[in-house]
Amino acid sequence: MRPAILNPLFADITVLSGVGPKIAALIARAAGPRVVDLILTPPSGLIDRSFRPTIADAPEHRIVTLEVTVDRHHAPPKGKRLPYKIICSDESGFLTLVFFHARQDYLQRALPEGEKRLVSGKIEDYGGARQMAHPDYIADPEKPGDMPLFEPVYPLTAGLTAAVMRKAVTQAVARTPALAEWQEPTWLKARKWQGWKESLVAAHSPEAQEDLSSMTPARQRIAYDELLANQLALALIRKARVKSRGRVIKGDGRLIAKTRAALPFDLTNAQKDALKDIFEDMRASERMVRLLQGDVGSGKTIVAFLSMLAAVESGAQAALMAPTEILARQHLESFADLADAAGVRMEILTGRDKGATRGEKLSRLKAGDIDILVGTHALFQDDVEFRDLALVVIDEQHRFGVRQRVALAHKGPKPDLLVMTATPIPRTLSLTAYGDMEHSRITEKPPGRKPVETRAIPMSRLDDVIAAVKRVTAQGDQAYWVCPLVEESDVIDLTAAEERFESLKEVLGERVGLVHGRMSGPDKDAVMERFYRGELSVLIATTVIEVGVNAPNATIMIIEHAERFGLAQLHQLRGRVGRGDKKSSCILLYKAPLGETAEARLKVLRDTEDGFVIAEEDLRLRGAGDVLGAAQSGFPQFRLADLAVHGELLAAARDDAKLIMERDPELKTSRGEALRALLYLFSRDDAVKLLSAG
Repeated sequence: MRPAILNPLFADITVLSGVGPKIAALIARAAGPRVVDLILTPPSGLIDRSFRPTIADAPEHRIVTLEVTVDRHHAPPKGKRLPYKIICSDESGFLTLVFFHARQDYLQRALPEGEKRLVSGKIEDYGGARQMAHPDYIADPEKPGDMPLFEPVYPLTAGLTAAVMRKAVTQAVARTPALAEWQEPTWLKARKWQGWKESLVAAHSPEAQEDLSSMTPARQRIAYDELLANQLALALIRKARVKSRGRVIKGDGRLIAKTRAALPFDLTNAQKDALKDIFEDMRASERMVRLLQGDVGSGKTIVAFLSMLAAVESGAQAALMAPTEILARQHLESFADLADAAGVRMEILTGRDKGATRGEKLSRLKAGDIDILVGTHALFQDDVEFRDLALVVIDEQHRFGVRQRVALAHKGPKPDLLVMTATPIPRTLSLTAYGDMEHSRITEKPPGRKPVETRAIPMSRLDDVIAAVKRVTAQGDQAYWVCPLVEESDVIDLTAAEERFESLKEVLGERVGLVHGRMSGPDKDAVMERFYRGELSVLIATTVIEVGVNAPNATIMIIEHAERFGLAQLHQLRGRVGRGDKKSSCILLYKAPLGETAEARLKVLRDTEDGFVIAEEDLRLRGAGDVLGAAQSGFPQFRLADLAVHGELLAAARDDAKLIMERDPELKTSRGEALRALLYLFSRDDAVKLLSAG
């Protein structure tokens, strides 16, 4: 149960004055639908009204606050659609206030002739005279409190004004109750941090640009609270898993020996180390949940296959789940010969299986006549029953969050879980997303894998690049061509995938395919299948191919407007080529001139192929929000913590969470009760439910 003291924060934003259904929908788009979402949305800017020059000294296009005497009103003649003007003055000169569609009675009350008033807004010169159109504020100098000197600016959306958003946030902060302190007093004192409520109020009351920094004491305090909630939730999930006994999975090694004998290569030391970790976990009585990180081409899938064989050797079954159908089919094909060599029965199950075919597969699975099942998320539909599922392998883990991991754990009698990703993740990010898991990293590539030559070329040489693609495809090789957008945009001048598709078709004929995110799954798969089979020479795509097709004949990767992509993403795309034994290259087409950060990114990519180095560099250059991106749905979205600058706080939060679990694992003490409120506050209540489930 959520602590009752938090109820005012979990109310719908329509409880706030002036927020009806229409405004609520706009605010929800900008920040979220609940009061708590508003208090956890920090200001992104500041309007400073403290500058008080005279009329003559007021610079144009800068916000100023002037004290003026109202001299006279000039109402437009009736029926004429002219502006309403009010002449004001101070000792330095005159100012005209201009109002369109004005209400005369309101203006006469707000700006009575002969009285002094404060007006705030931007000045402009019009026909040699100084004027201010629609002042932001009009106030009585005797009541200066009616006009704030500093106004925080919040994220907005079309149709939502800054004033409406600010008023809603101010009310939300005022509704925040005083909560029992969940931080250690000595830690707060050492950091010179205030309490939660005081820090929240300070974070929403900036008085200078510096106050918007993530490193102010107030913002650091709240960021730390958020990181602690994240780390504590992961610690609770981990504890619940250790408590829920797994099973001992121990094979006799015969299938693994047959498979290793059939491999045309030796395993690398990194692969052997990863397998050692996995087999130790599988033999233990606690349930395994391990993350296997390895760069594109480092040989994760063979490690996964050998792990699944250990489950089969023990008389049980294993399942491999891939994010797309085409990837699932590729896994099946790449394992087929090895499965034959080991005498293991493999099958695939995807959304494409219907009727009798599906029914027949499901009955074989339930009877135990399928040892390893490969497929998409269709593997975990209710009617899919295994005879004895001992190991689940999930490919491309970043598509699944902590919540999905908890759900998967309930399928079968607590199977072991091995999750793998080819997306190298900076250490700080992996702590926040995978702190509940053990980690193995494959940091070396199998010998003989040729490096991909990487070059940055300006867009002005586009014709040369097209000519090179024509030469390469004429020799029977294939090329990827990645564009950042699907169709032409008036807003951003980027070449769209559809436009590039048409232009390349003119040069290269019908052997050009197009895939993008707006196509349906089956349509996308059909085009990628044709490329994989070699029926297409060039595949034009948006980043949907980042994870996916393994086409050994693809030797060239062209990334258009490479300066718009993140480093890790560029590295992932580059990893799509060089998968066969041919020399491969990656061409980064950029629009000159390059900015400093973009130039640094492209240089890193040219200098190294180490995905882990690239991931850390990406975090340093761009910050966590951009590195994660919208596609990385498995990562927690932080509201106030910024992992690019709060890395030290994350390490402290991890240590604190560890200590809490040692001293008060059920969160029963007074600090424990306060920490429960913290978990709810940052929507980590799934972890609290694990406590109540015992």
